[in-house]
Amino acid sequence: MSNAHHPVNPAASASASARSGEPFGVSVGVVALAQELMEISSVSGDEQHLADRIEATLHSAPHLEVIRHGNTVAARTSRGLDTRVIVAGHIDTVPHGGVGPVRIADGRLHGRGSVDMKSAVASHLILALLLDSPRVDVTWMFYDQEEVEAERNGLGHFHTAHPEWFVADAAVLGEPSLGGVEGGCNGTMRVEIRSHGVAAHSARPWRGDNAIHHLAAPLQLLAGFEPETRVVDGLAYRESLNAVKVHGGIAGNVIPDSATLTVNYRFAPDRSVNDAEAVLRELFGGVELVVVDQSPGARPGLDIPIVGELVTASGREVGPKYGWTDVARFSALGIPAVNFGPGDGGLAHSDDESVEISEIEHTHQVLHNWLTE
Repeated sequence: MSNAHHPVNPAASASASARSGEPFGVSVGVVALAQELMEISSVSGDEQHLADRIEATLHSAPHLEVIRHGNTVAARTSRGLDTRVIVAGHIDTVPHGGVGPVRIADGRLHGRGSVDMKSAVASHLILALLLDSPRVDVTWMFYDQEEVEAERNGLGHFHTAHPEWFVADAAVLGEPSLGGVEGGCNGTMRVEIRSHGVAAHSARPWRGDNAIHHLAAPLQLLAGFEPETRVVDGLAYRESLNAVKVHGGIAGNVIPDSATLTVNYRFAPDRSVNDAEAVLRELFGGVELVVVDQSPGARPGLDIPIVGELVTASGREVGPKYGWTDVARFSALGIPAVNFGPGDGGLAHSDDESVEISEIEHTHQVLHNWLTE
């Protein structure tokens, strides 16, 4: 099969779309391209410039059909093969914070997006251009606004507008997984425990009823709670349950008449969102509990042959994904999905975000081999 390099033609790319910018030169290699992507700020909601350049780059490859919806750009081969896989990655980052400038030092690529997840996006973009005859048909998705609330997620909006692009036998999401495959993901649920009291002057508290004090019992339950580790299709998913926010009170001399405790539950993918809600209601008893956000988990999806071949190609032991990722979105559509990308997810969003260069090169080579051999 041919893996020819299709040269970038700026003039042709510019004419392909009025919004297109300058194409990326993918011949620089995956690490250099990752660094270039990182130097383009694309904090959630501000991805247009990066999306323009990705779109222009993809339009330079004659073997790809390219579509854009908002700042989500997708491309696909259509060779009529028996198997199709989706390879997806988000192009936005969290705010830069104190992470410092993009740089290479001590064998690592440092800076915002190095782990989450522009190193993976660089690999996807290069392979989308160079692999004009992959062994399976491939749909490449580069989507916006993953790092914010679910209703803004570009992948979700793209599916609503173009569901026909979400037909595949398996999906791979470039979330950081230390260069090995991580199957599925935990679900997540955020609830508010609301308490009510009676306002009074703090000098005469017996005339009131302190709503914040009513949160002591649920906080004590949380402090002593031992989350489960549940084995799902051979992978051990560790659950977690934590208070993440407390709000109440209007002034320093007023007994608060209302208070809210926000709790986040990360639950194993063998539980549905209804199961997760039932767990919380049983734990906290008769309190006022309101679900404010929920996303189901995703089972590992490792029993699909094409996914098993990716595990083998990685040469590393498969593991679970503890955090929620968009593999759950694919799983809900009946598409088995896994996470595969360079970097330690524990460094994502941190001020020391960085990834080993050797790991970027490893995952890039694994994806290449998986799609061509």
